[in-house]
Amino acid sequence: MKLHELTPSEGSRFSRRRIGRGDSSGQGKTSGRGQKGQKARGKVRVGFEGGQIALYRRIPKRGFTNINRKEYAVVNLDGLNRFDDGAEVTPESLKEAGLVKKSSAVKVLGNGKLNKKLTVKASKFSATAVAAIEAAGGKTEVI
Repeated sequence: MKLHELTPSEGSRFSRRRIGRGDSSGQGKTSGRGQKGQKARGKVRVGFEGGQIALYRRIPKRGFTNINRKEYAVVNLDGLNRFDDGAEVTPESLKEAGLVKKSSAVKVLGNGKLNKKLTVKASKFSATAVAAIEAAGGKTEVI
């Protein structure tokens, strides 16, 4: 096979539809828009229902989105068992271990059982997590 012999596979290339180029083109006269009416004459905005109250306005709205909300990456106690005994656990080390995606704000929750003595540094702790870490002989530090 040579470079000049290359051709696209059958049916992979479509020629652009040329609208409004005479009746014999198959897309002439009304250009595929049918007869008269609003859609034939101009654009209709998305969600417009002909003057009827649009669906997005009929459906009841509830609540709001707080733009100042702080998102925390959650880590449970049983995930901390993968660190060595006496290690210092920081958000960066949690990211390296694959427990969180971002090393920004981390909250430690008390789900599971901790078997090792660790120094845990995080943005927030639940009360059960603090109790379990200290019961295992470790320390908690809010950063």
